[in-house]
Amino acid sequence: MMEERDFLYDDVEQTKTRFVSWIGEASRFDLAITHSEHFYGKILVLNLLSNRYAIIGADDFDEPGYIATAFDVEEDAATELEMYLRAYIGL
Repeated sequence: MMEERDFLYDDVEQTKTRFVSWIGEASRFDLAITHSEHFYGKILVLNLLSNRYAIIGADDFDEPGYIATAFDVEEDAATELEMYLRAYIGL
């Protein structure tokens, strides 16, 4: 018997996902970056090596330590990742 659920939403949409991998000075990065209308202009960034993810927009870079905390990486690696993501979204 199917259990009833009160869904907040149950949407299906086409998304664009970019897979990118590089070895930086401080760390290796294997990311999946997904664009979706669901996140109101922000991108979903998944670190495939650590299984950590964050929904990131331009305003999130104003928060000190956000990238380091979200992806649980050291400050040097966070700086490399932030530089890439800023360039990726055009900041």
